[in-house]
Amino acid sequence: MYARRRHVYFGMMSVCIVLFVLAWAVVRLWSVPAAVGMCVAAMLIPPVAAMVANRRGPEDRWWDDPSGDRQSDEWWDELDGKKRPRQ
Repeated sequence: MYARRRHVYFGMMSVCIVLFVLAWAVVRLWSVPAAVGMCVAAMLIPPVAAMVANRRGPEDRWWDDPSGDRQSDEWWDELDGKKRPRQ
């Protein structure tokens, strides 16, 4: 899932850059308002791309889920106060 989200993020950011470049290199020659509109559309893409890239999927491991390593899980539980310290 992480690889797919990363690919979508880079795809969205590539579209953003292409919109900016096309707006001011090509489209402005015919219509400045259209170029400004393209830039406004490009301006909205990065926040959406960040939300897509940082979204947690249903199968993603969350920060407090057990990792499967017993010793590591016990250590983290001790640090989080879920268990008493080992003696």
